[in-house]
Amino acid sequence: MDNGGFCNNNYHSGSSDDELVDISDVTVNFSEDVPPLDLDYSAGGCKADWRPSNSPKLIDLLDDTVPGIGTYEDFNTIDWVREKSKDRDRHREITNKSKHSTVALLFSISDAFSGWLLMLLIGLMSGALAGGIDIAAHWMTDLKEGVCLNGFWFNHEHCCWASNETTFQERDKCPQWKTWAELMVGVSEGSVNVLNHFMYVSWALLFAFLAVILVRAFAPYACGSGIPEIKTILSGFIIRGYLGKWTLIIKTITLVLAVSSGLSLGKEGPLVHVACCCANILCHFFTKYRRNEAKRREVLSAASAVGVSVAFGAPIGGVLFSLEEVSYYFPLKTLWRSFFAALVAAFTLRSINPFGNSRLVLFYVEFHTPWHLLELIPFVLLGIFGGLWGAFFIHANIAWCRLRKNTRLGHYPVIEVLVVTLLTALLAFPIEYTRMSSSELISELFNDCGLLDSSKLCGYTSNSGSTSGSVNATAANGLGARLAGPGLYTAMWQLALALVFKMLITVATFGIKVTDLDVFLKAKQNIRAVLRIKPQNDKHFFFFLISTLGGVTRMTVSLVVIMFELTGGLEYIVPLMAATMTSKWVADALSRESIYEAHIRLNGYPFLEAKEEFRHKTLATDVMRPRQSDPPLSVLTQSGMSVEEVERLIADTTYSGFPVVISQQSQRLVGFVLRRDLVISLENARRHQEGVVSVSAVLFTECDPPASPSAPPAVKLHNILDLSPFTVTVHTPMEIVVDIFRKLGLRQCLVIQNGRLLGIITKKDILKHMAQMANRDPESILFN
Repeated sequence: MDNGGFCNNNYHSGSSDDELVDISDVTVNFSEDVPPLDLDYSAGGCKADWRPSNSPKLIDLLDDTVPGIGTYEDFNTIDWVREKSKDRDRHREITNKSKHSTVALLFSISDAFSGWLLMLLIGLMSGALAGGIDIAAHWMTDLKEGVCLNGFWFNHEHCCWASNETTFQERDKCPQWKTWAELMVGVSEGSVNVLNHFMYVSWALLFAFLAVILVRAFAPYACGSGIPEIKTILSGFIIRGYLGKWTLIIKTITLVLAVSSGLSLGKEGPLVHVACCCANILCHFFTKYRRNEAKRREVLSAASAVGVSVAFGAPIGGVLFSLEEVSYYFPLKTLWRSFFAALVAAFTLRSINPFGNSRLVLFYVEFHTPWHLLELIPFVLLGIFGGLWGAFFIHANIAWCRLRKNTRLGHYPVIEVLVVTLLTALLAFPIEYTRMSSSELISELFNDCGLLDSSKLCGYTSNSGSTSGSVNATAANGLGARLAGPGLYTAMWQLALALVFKMLITVATFGIKVTDLDVFLKAKQNIRAVLRIKPQNDKHFFFFLISTLGGVTRMTVSLVVIMFELTGGLEYIVPLMAATMTSKWVADALSRESIYEAHIRLNGYPFLEAKEEFRHKTLATDVMRPRQSDPPLSVLTQSGMSVEEVERLIADTTYSGFPVVISQQSQRLVGFVLRRDLVISLENARRHQEGVVSVSAVLFTECDPPASPSAPPAVKLHNILDLSPFTVTVHTPMEIVVDIFRKLGLRQCLVIQNGRLLGIITKKDILKHMAQMANRDPESILFN
């Protein structure tokens, strides 16, 4: 008998949601009324037992769960409604069994506790990785300038801790630390500084080369910060491998290499990606998260909070960041678990103490000076400037990334990374403030000037003309009474050069194939260079910083809380809120998109932004497919089709699912079946059920239609059929349809009239329609 099966050669998994269905070979008359239903199986209707006793029984493939049913193809959107329904059914079954068995009761308790256990493991793993990244990046950054004789594994600061030969003026110089020129030539001054410069550039190129080669060879998804992709995944899109084990390993290694190379990027943004990778890997050890995509996305939302927690030492800010910026579905239970996971991660990082200062970050700062009411005016002005700078940065970076994407520049990522690294290292080494790492620079710029501070930025002179290095001369003079000395003027022009350098190189660095810049760190460096004139300007720098961050990311509540946790400046909550909202208003007036949303649109990710309002007066009939010039819709009938006909339909199309109708003539809607479930069910029937051949009937009904006793057994697929697909009428306004897709997380809805199927609307159809209404290219909505 013919039992060849639906071969892999005939099935291509490249289906996508924007091509969900083609639909039947019948011309639909929109104005025609639909006749009543007529199930003409027999005169007596459906009969449950019409076959002879020796006739083969119909197959119900879902009597036992078939492996693969309910899963999704790569680059497809999950069905949130179905996933939540599956979880409710699972929970209801566990609850019912727990009432009748002690073992089942214990299993119910362990199931309820598994979510908290998973949060504990995510916090521990993410905190440990973040601590290791901090330690390794600090050591490798110092390795570009020299090595410790007491042990090559010590960075510069740790090498000189135990030294008794350091001075207050030159606290970073000790005999145990040698520059490369001192090791090779024996001296460190004069023309041999060229040797230090050469070694600095060589180490930077080596680190960058290793980073880009590892990303290109083992984990292409490890490039970038990952936040735009994380937002897209949390909205329900599936990108296989983006949160996998190889991505985690390569991301962790290359993050250290990229930061150490001196590129204008940081580790804070990518730590969100690292934490989500940890969460996704750990989810596979818990059945209810491994088998349910919606539940897994709740865990990923909590992991996003963990990433920000270990990046800034801000657990509460991390939770709010996840809620405000990246999460698509954030129930109250996820809020509690996010807080617990962020707490565990922060505690783990604090226990590791990677910076040796008993802080979670290197650039911790405190503000205790009260503010005056009149200062709200300059704070608001700083918010305006920050919003302008944020909008400019987004526009410039997107223009550069689009140039990279649409020209041959994007075809040579390795060369691009090496060229950017070479230029960065050559130009950064001569200036002290561009040569040091991002965290060290922020720590230097954040510090208040004290009477005993030896930094060039605190190079003030007393009234008698002595420098700040003399304790006796400065003890009687406050900082505010002293004038700027020559060291301060030198630091000022160096910071001005650093400002221009960082602004230009950051725009070019964002998006290269190693890792992504951290918007937070770059904004701090750029703005501090402008405002670092007097020690009293620290708080003004701080407000310009938060305004710039608000302009770039469009964050508000979470940004204020992160900065509050970072500084302990509870006194400045009100002006912080004023500056943040001002920057957001100004930036939104110029462009509605944040840096993350702009990159989502640039890459064509199918992300339906909840913040974007749909104000056009279009109807469902204007968006649904098929259009008048398109082929008719491809549908399945609830009975009357053979296995061969269904397999041919699957092989000839790439749609992700098919509507099921009563018949080709009536087009009365019965339900909707996913392509993947259909393929797996047919393959399983051919493989495990004797007698199934190409002419076997495929049934989507519970009742058995009349058939000859000699006919081969039919394949019954009623249990994979969604009997309650979401439907709208042709006259439903699109603003309601868009709200339905946003709030329910739909992947498609069917368009009917009087129960008759007319068309289909998918998530990508809506995105293309919104792009067309905004005068953008609708074909840009395609995952690239």
